Order: sequence, then C-alpha cells, then structure tokens
Amino acid sequence: MSQSSGSKPRPDGRALDVLRPVEMTIGFQRYAEGSVLYRAGNTVVLCTASVDPKVPPWMEGKGKGWITAEYQMHPRASREKRENRDGRGKAPSGRTQEIQRLVGRALRAAVDLQKLGERQIVIDCDVLEADGGTRTASITGGFVALAVALAKLKAEAKLTERVIREPVAATSVGFLDDALALDLVYLEDSRAEVDLNMVATRSGNVIEVQGTAEGAPVPRKEIDAMMDLALVGIERLTQIQEKALAGAGVELGSLLIG
Repeated sequence: MSQSSGSKPRPDGRALDVLRPVEMTIGFQRYAEGSVLYRAGNTVVLCTASVDPKVPPWMEGKGKGWITAEYQMHPRASREKRENRDGRGKAPSGRTQEIQRLVGRALRAAVDLQKLGERQIVIDCDVLEADGGTRTASITGGFVALAVALAKLKAEAKLTERVIREPVAATSVGFLDDALALDLVYLEDSRAEVDLNMVATRSGNVIEVQGTAEGAPVPRKEIDAMMDLALVGIERLTQIQEKALAGAGVELGSLLIG
C-alpha cells in the first residue's frame, strides 16, 4: 500500500493525503453551554455540550466528573430514503449505541475528570447529512463543543482548574485501488478493502483504533502505515479546532493542563 499518484481520482477530487474541507460554526445552538455545526465535506453534524451540575447516581461522592455522549441520525441524513428515528418505534440500533459509546470514551480521554469536579457534560451529536465519517466528525466536533462549554464554566468561575489534557480528534484511512486515502467519503468507505478509524490526541497518543479488512488479512506494516497517515490528519484537525475556537473567543491554551 502506498499513497500512489497513479490511483483513480477521488470522488471529490482531493489528493490522497488531504482532509475534506472543514467548517465550524461555533455557537450555532444558542441554548447549549457549548455547540458547533461541524462540516467535513458533505457530512454535517450538530454537536452540543450540556452541563449538568450533578453526576449520575453511581458516581456521587467520588469527587469526579463524567462526560457521556448521545448520537442520532436525522431521518433524511442519507440520500437513499427517510429512516425512522431511533427510539420512535424501534430501539437504538447497535451501530448507534456503539458510536455514542465511542464518542464518550474519546472525550473522556481528553479531560481530567478529577479536575472537572462532580458535574456531568453530555455531548449530543445529531447527524444532519451523512457522506461518510459521521463518527469521526462527531468526535472532532464534539471536542470543540466540549471546549466551549468548559470555557463558559471557567468564565463563570464555576471551574477553577485547567482540565483538558490534550485536544482530541478522529479521522479515517482506507486502502483504495492500491493506495492509502485519508478521510473517506461514503463512496470510498463502501468499497475500501481496508477501513480504519482512529481517535488520537494532537501529540499522537492513541485513544482508539477501529479497523477491518473486507477481504485478505492485512500485514502489520500496512496497518502501521494507515495509522501514521491518520495521525497526520488528526494533528491537522486539532490545529483547525484551535483556530476555530480562537475565532469564537475561546483560548484553548487556558484550558490545557500544564
């Protein structure tokens, strides 16, 4: 596998090692403590962070905070047809539950829960339009919404310590036409011989890797190459996060531990 220049053109014309264009509208949802409308190409996710002054009952008295997430697809998020909402006539799908647990794990890794204090922050990720990478967009946008909420707590003197370990983001890498491609759209994701999602920090510390070979087993060195490319994309995404936050008046450095 390589990032070969002789590969077929990508559906959106990008080079193999280039992320989709990212746009963030911070403060899109006026009532949540933190919110961002996150766009990665044609994938659009509304991420909100809501602060609850109480932790779940099973965490009471431990002196720690909690971060959890919920994930939902809008009924017309995909191009094929309208889908019923989870929870209306059907239980949340296994995919929905798996993704919201992933988002929660990713964002808890970004924060020192002891320093957060006994409060809960719920990250809601509502996919408005889906063109691949909805889970990675939810994590990357979810971190921005979380940072906005934490900055609000700090401005209100409800949070006195720096709580963020490192910025966290996520992206995908696929093996397509004998080459590696970063940040897959749906048409690529659906035909990739290998599809890998990675969650990591800006410095390259790995939080989670999800990878699947659709056919033949994959040599270890090829997985390493996919992870290396994903980390390049994640570092770039954390830079975009910080720039977007600064544009909204949130100084990320003031929330970072150390």
